[in-house]
Amino acid sequence: MVYWDHAASTPPYDEVIQTMAEVMKKHYGNPSSIHRMGEDAAKLIKRAREVCAASLGVKPSEIVWTSGATEGNNMAIKGAAMQYAGRGKHIVTTSIEHPSVYDSCLALERQGFEVTFLPVDGKGRVDPAEVASAVRKDTILVSVMHVNNETGAVQPLEEIGRAVKEANPLTVFHIDGVQGFGKLPVRLEAWRADLYTLSAHKIRGPKGTGILYKREGISLHPLLTGGKQESGMRAGTENIPGIVATAKAMRMASEQTETFMARVGALRDELMAWIRTQPCLELNSFEEGAPHIVNMSFPGMKGEVLLHSLEEHGALVSTKSACSSKTAEPSKVLLAMGRSADAASSAVRISMGLTNTHEELQQLIRALSDAVNRLQPLRQEGMN
Repeated sequence: MVYWDHAASTPPYDEVIQTMAEVMKKHYGNPSSIHRMGEDAAKLIKRAREVCAASLGVKPSEIVWTSGATEGNNMAIKGAAMQYAGRGKHIVTTSIEHPSVYDSCLALERQGFEVTFLPVDGKGRVDPAEVASAVRKDTILVSVMHVNNETGAVQPLEEIGRAVKEANPLTVFHIDGVQGFGKLPVRLEAWRADLYTLSAHKIRGPKGTGILYKREGISLHPLLTGGKQESGMRAGTENIPGIVATAKAMRMASEQTETFMARVGALRDELMAWIRTQPCLELNSFEEGAPHIVNMSFPGMKGEVLLHSLEEHGALVSTKSACSSKTAEPSKVLLAMGRSADAASSAVRISMGLTNTHEELQQLIRALSDAVNRLQPLRQEGMN
């Protein structure tokens, strides 16, 4: 089997696995304990925080450990909303956000907040001018993802960040960076980011660990209370093995960003070029998108059918985001981009990593060609 679902999760680096196992075996003390084993564990957290901060070009004190992107996005959005509700109760986001952002905003709506869901164009990008127009005096938060997890669309974050701060300097700007870090350059200062979310298992780190960058001066209402870990931001004994392994993964992913862009981007370009030669397939990704995601539709055929056909050929792909792939509804991201319900229901996502090779891509193209040819008669019957 060849794995083409790196946007859902990535194979951990060997060094990450080794680091995690070593820390689990040797450093099991509670970092809140004041004996030597506790102090050693606390030092590991401190060093890991420094490594992660260096990878982002920020201060160690601005790194908050989380259990992953879902918690990080919830902490950013709900934490900011609750903290700054005295300034206003208006939030701005987009119609194509990950469920951990989108559903958090819906939950806040039910609590009396007003949320503006901005549209995107046919390439899945939000217009910075529309962001500027949406921001008001009572807008306390704007949340926009860096890279869309289904199509790879890249948002113009520098222009959006400028628009937000010029419209209302007090508005908090949050970026879901899960699909961008290690794949594209990250420039938090240029983007004027106040909050930025990452998940370790998207960058060949362990599951169950992530970080939230919280700019100095920004306050968040904590979602978890109890102990005083993370400066009171997140109660609970720290996941030492996951934290140290996350730092290792972030450092390695950061160092390999340019290599990733070149090698994986070449695979993406070749696959997209082949898809364009197939009259029955429609591309939902574009050259200016992220280097690792290709989304295509096979109108007239459910995406799951093509997915399982490819699996029979040894290629593992996905349909929507991993969090939404088991639901029967059409992709809300593709619908927001103006695609038909048929196209949004027939889409598959192929996402790549540095472990994929050109030879594997040739195998995937052959598998796609065979699957499309075999399914074409069924597709034509369904469209008649």
